[in-house]
Amino acid sequence: MNRPAYVDSYYAATAHPAPVRPPLQGAVDCDVCVVGGGIAGCSAALHLAERGYRVVLLEAQRIGWGASGRSGAQVLPGIAAGQEKLERLIGPDDARRVWDVTVEGIALMRELVARHAIDCDWVDGQMQVAVKPRHVEELREELETLHRYGYTSVRFIERAELRTLLDTDRYLAALYDANGGHLHPLNYTLGLAAAAERSGARVFESTRAVRFEPGARVVVRTPQGEVRCEHLVLCGNAYLGRTAPELRSKIMAVGTYIVATEPLGEERAEKLIANNAAVSDLNWVLDYFRRSADHRLLFGGRVAYSGVDAFVSPVSTRKRMLKVFPQLSDVRIEYAWGGYVDLTLNRAPHFGRLAPNVYFLQGFSGHGMALTGIAGKLVAEAVAGTAERFDVFARIPHGNFPGGPLLRRPALVLAMMYYRLRDLL
Repeated sequence: MNRPAYVDSYYAATAHPAPVRPPLQGAVDCDVCVVGGGIAGCSAALHLAERGYRVVLLEAQRIGWGASGRSGAQVLPGIAAGQEKLERLIGPDDARRVWDVTVEGIALMRELVARHAIDCDWVDGQMQVAVKPRHVEELREELETLHRYGYTSVRFIERAELRTLLDTDRYLAALYDANGGHLHPLNYTLGLAAAAERSGARVFESTRAVRFEPGARVVVRTPQGEVRCEHLVLCGNAYLGRTAPELRSKIMAVGTYIVATEPLGEERAEKLIANNAAVSDLNWVLDYFRRSADHRLLFGGRVAYSGVDAFVSPVSTRKRMLKVFPQLSDVRIEYAWGGYVDLTLNRAPHFGRLAPNVYFLQGFSGHGMALTGIAGKLVAEAVAGTAERFDVFARIPHGNFPGGPLLRRPALVLAMMYYRLRDLL
């Protein structure tokens, strides 16, 4: 049998050895079946197993094969929609509760890394940077909002100081968050899966959940077997496919690219980003970058909606990298890879239930490195009967992408063309 392979990424090339788990064969019984072996699914499996539940996790490919193991790996609080928009959607009190959960998500990551000895190159510090004058005002407004929330780990950085931290003239100001950070996302995900297994969870790879049959006991069908369970947790996100077709209209899968340079050497890498923070700009269609543990620059961002997109091709990504750091013109790109993230229409996360015992987590909208892990903990709480925090997220309203299956993607392309033009102004 041919086993699925990871994409040829820097993360896959530097991943720690991990067992190849067998596919599910035959029928198994458990308390909770988790579909999806990314951070959300592995976190849910871990927290459920720690509560004493019999857990089975099904992954169609390999653990961390999707967005969790390919991402920019920037750890920061909040959601992609932003707090002001969230306050309009669910009110200031619930928006504050969501914020507090996302901050807890960062603390949870640190705790899990320490408690389970996950070797994933954790580094403190994340910066949002302003490309245009209006971005500077946006950063000042965000700082006011965060201080109103009592979040004190963030500070404003003027251009002169920023120039000593980033070896580029491109940015006008920044917000630095000492509580944020970055890590090796695939090694982190693999570490969560291993911790879940040590806690008693059973993990099957190369096992696609084809469909499920709801009821007092849910039956999850796979190509070579089935799982009978009391509760089902769906964490497939952009890769869930036809397993739960009623969720597909709420998200759009979009592609993005990341490149990794050849090793730059410690001195040259440190000069690029002196404080070793993860960096992202404030454009709607943003760029982000950071240093790796072996002194490379990882640079990515933008989105694609179908096939090859000039905005996100490796060549284009390198051009954007050189726009930030022209001094890297002599540097070779050693890895270039892409993948899909799931966007919601309002860019807020989409959590909820398809039945009283069928839960789902999706729609992280490219802002899920910390949120996915705490989401797994929230769904474990909900399964155990304490759903207050999960239900705050479930109250966020979500619309369908317009146009139906045939027209929704062209409609999104037109919308994103608008935002790309806006980024140029």
